[in-house]
Amino acid sequence: MTDTTTIPVLPVLIAKDFASDQEPKWCPGCGDHAVLQQLKNVLPELGIAPENIVFVSGIGCSSRLPYYIATYGVHGIHGRALPMATGLKVSRPELSVWVGTGDGDALSIGGNHFIHTLRRNPDLNVVLFNNEIYGLTKGQYSPTSKIGLRTATSPSGVIDQPFNTAALTIGSGGSFFARAFDRDGKFLRSILKRAALHKGTSLVEIYQNCPIFNNGAFEAFATPDNKASNTVYLEQSKPLVFAKGKRGILLDGFKPIVVDLDKEGISTSDLWIHDETDINKASILAHFADEESLPRPFGVFYAKERITYEDALTAQIADAQKNGFGTFEELLKGDHSYEIK
Repeated sequence: MTDTTTIPVLPVLIAKDFASDQEPKWCPGCGDHAVLQQLKNVLPELGIAPENIVFVSGIGCSSRLPYYIATYGVHGIHGRALPMATGLKVSRPELSVWVGTGDGDALSIGGNHFIHTLRRNPDLNVVLFNNEIYGLTKGQYSPTSKIGLRTATSPSGVIDQPFNTAALTIGSGGSFFARAFDRDGKFLRSILKRAALHKGTSLVEIYQNCPIFNNGAFEAFATPDNKASNTVYLEQSKPLVFAKGKRGILLDGFKPIVVDLDKEGISTSDLWIHDETDINKASILAHFADEESLPRPFGVFYAKERITYEDALTAQIADAQKNGFGTFEELLKGDHSYEIK
């Protein structure tokens, strides 16, 4: 007997297939435009039909993302995108679930959900737009705003210590953290694809410019000269080299040190070799942002798969059902009961 069952073949998809009929309502020059374009570039490469992809968001400029991508989407409430996405993934684990959020939405009102989602590790792709400001509500300072920044709600300058997103993610038990930049389209695209292929909660922090309320916040990484001097790109099993190959990073115990390769007689073989499975090194990389003397890392800091929340929950339910289904009375009574006389 011949098996006539055929596997449906998806049509060849391109970026335009993921563009909705809605015109983005973001300011000219906003980094959100660049992120949206790279998401539309990546989605066709995943081999997933649009109807099996869902974008969930909270509130903020970045959270308008579901309107502009031709997939299913949920524009939720402030700070609650992650628990909504987790519930969706648990009930429909076959779906590819993405979360679009901002530094205010995720790390302020959504801060508690942020840390608990990371430790639970549902298979979500979280894209965190970080412009270090509240844009939609007209320029409040956010949990990532730099100390001293003058805003509508900090006219004398921010005095709150900002969150370090990388350190917070890794410290909360995140299984994947990467950083990218809105203007670096090709690199951003590669990072988004890596995140999509990770099984577990992938968190991609994207530095993106807000030209209205916090223009030039990431100018140190924007121009070619600044980028070369102030950034280091992480590649698995490769040494940490920057400044057009002239400088590198050594590890003295747990302390990173910048060295000049053309002056100090040090070769690339002496440098820190990146290992994205090493959580200790990832933690050190996360704190590069706290030191002005160190370049800012971009790329995958940490990636290590572990069981996802939905898989663990499914296994737990299956284990509970292994002895069959009891009556309602038996379920209420459980394994242990007491008779009062």
